[in-house]
Amino acid sequence: MREPEYDFLIVGAGLYGAVFAHEAHKKGKKCLVIDKREHLGGNTYCEDVDGINVHKYGAHIFHTNDKAIWDYVNSFVPFNRYTNSPLANYEGELYNLPFNMNTFRQLWGISTPDEAKAIIAEQTQEYKGRVPSNLEEQALTLAGRDIYEKLIKGYTEKQWGRKATELPAFIIKRLPLRFTYDNNYFNDDYQGIPIGGYNKLTEGLLEGIECRTNVDFFKDRKKLESLAEQVVFTGKIDEYFDYRHGKLEYRSLHFEHTTLDQDNYQGNAVVNYTEATIPYTRIIEHKHFEFGKQKTTVITKEYPLEASSDNEPYYPINDAKNTDLFNSYKKMADQETTTIFGGRLAEYRYYDMHQVIGAALAKTRKILS
Repeated sequence: MREPEYDFLIVGAGLYGAVFAHEAHKKGKKCLVIDKREHLGGNTYCEDVDGINVHKYGAHIFHTNDKAIWDYVNSFVPFNRYTNSPLANYEGELYNLPFNMNTFRQLWGISTPDEAKAIIAEQTQEYKGRVPSNLEEQALTLAGRDIYEKLIKGYTEKQWGRKATELPAFIIKRLPLRFTYDNNYFNDDYQGIPIGGYNKLTEGLLEGIECRTNVDFFKDRKKLESLAEQVVFTGKIDEYFDYRHGKLEYRSLHFEHTTLDQDNYQGNAVVNYTEATIPYTRIIEHKHFEFGKQKTTVITKEYPLEASSDNEPYYPINDAKNTDLFNSYKKMADQETTTIFGGRLAEYRYYDMHQVIGAALAKTRKILS
C-alpha cells in the first residue's frame, strides 16, 4: 500500500486551517491545504476593487485582549489603528453604537448619566423580578422599550429570521450600557485591520505550503484522505458524517456589492439598519477600514437568510435542539483517530477571529508537542 505523501491534509483554507498549517510547517511537517473555493483565506478573503480591499464575505474587524495573539498576527502583516464605531439607522435617524451616552442623547435629548439611568430604570421597572422567557422579554428587562423597539427588535428579527418572542432569551445574555461618551464598539486592548487587507495575513501564514483551490473534499474524499497521515477538517461536522443524525441549522448571508462613482457614500465603515421593513441588516463601506482616499467607493448590503445547499453557512443556531444534535456528532468526532476537527463549522460555535487563531494554536501545540 502506498505511503501517505503528507503529514496533514487540511480541509479549508480559512484562518483555522491556515494557522494550523503554518504551525505544523514550522515543525517540519508536510502539509497540503485544500479549499473548494477559488481562493484562499476563507471568509476573510478580500477582493481588490479600484484599490479598495473589499471584505467579500462580510466585515472582519480584528480585536483581542490577548497581546500574544495580537503580536502573532502582526508578525505576518502590520495592522492599522481602525476603531469600530458603527451607527444604527432607524427610520432615517442615526444613533451611535454601542449603547452609550451619545445614543441616549440622541434618543432622549439628555446629557448626563443620571438622566439616562433614570429613564432606563423607569422603562425596565415593570419587568423587574420576572424571569425572561424569550429574547424580547430579556431585552426589555435589560434596556427598556425605546432601545429595544428602535435598535434591537427589527435588526435581531432580520438576523435570525424569527420573531423576537420566538427566540430564546440566552441569545442576549447581557446588553452593555455605557454611561460615557464612548463609541468604540469593542472593549479590547488591541483592534485594527491588516494594512493591505486580510489576504496579506493569509499569504504570510501559508507561505511555503502547498495549497490547492477549487478542490471539493467530498467529491474525491477517499483519494484525498489517502494522501495524508491525518486530516484537519474545518468544514461542517454534520456533512463530514453524511448527516447521519440530521442536519445542523445555520443562518447565512447574501452580499450585494456595488461600486459607486463617488468618494464617500455614508462616512462610516458600518451602518446597521434596524427597522424591520428594510430587508438588509447593514451597509458596509469598505474603504473606511483602511482610511482610503480612492475616487470611487464600494458598498455591500448584507441580507440574512436561512442556510441551504445553495449558500454558505455562517452562524450556528445554538438552541437546545441543535446543541443536542451537535453533541451526537461530537461523540462521533471524538472516536475519530485520524481526523482533527476545528473552527466554527466543525465545532458548531461562534468564533471571533482571535478565538479561531487561539484555538488553532492550542490544538497544534497539543498535537505537535
